[in-house]
Amino acid sequence: MGLTTLIIGLIVLLGAHVFVTFRGARAKAIAQVGQGGYRILFTLVSLAGLALIVWGYGEYRAHEWLQIWTPPNYMRHVTEGLMLFAVLFITAAFIPSHIKAWLKHPMLASVKTWALAHLLSNGDLGSIVLFGAFLAWGVYARISAKRRGDAGATTAPAGWTNDAIVVVLSVVIYFLLGYYFHPYLIGVRVFGS
Repeated sequence: MGLTTLIIGLIVLLGAHVFVTFRGARAKAIAQVGQGGYRILFTLVSLAGLALIVWGYGEYRAHEWLQIWTPPNYMRHVTEGLMLFAVLFITAAFIPSHIKAWLKHPMLASVKTWALAHLLSNGDLGSIVLFGAFLAWGVYARISAKRRGDAGATTAPAGWTNDAIVVVLSVVIYFLLGYYFHPYLIGVRVFGS
């Protein structure tokens, strides 16, 4: 039941995010319920999908674990390295910088990097479904943005101060995630096993 719930959650969450790429349908929905109503509805659907994903994955890990392949031990270090970039990319999404302008769509770059990193070091069915779905969505969303002419962030501020802030903040967040969030909330140690 956990894997099924996980899949339903992915369909709900990622389905809502795919819907956004259909600009005509999105515009109709906004016209019907208003911008505020659309945002509230989108948020509620996304949170429901996220809750189903978290609950389903937890149930899957506890009762349905199915190992498909065993990644080599060194892959863990590759994942740790890629995660630093994933954190850097998501941080850049919120701070105008040369990094943000270079990435154009830093959130999508972060999701794709995060998903790929976790696919490389997790060989169980639930992880393959979870991270594979997010990677597929990230690729789809980036292609969709390019096709509709969404260039993303293209301008950077003068100077490099914001870039330095992005890097320093990213390193701090990275270590907080690795030492505190991941072991205590996810139940898997990142550093020093």
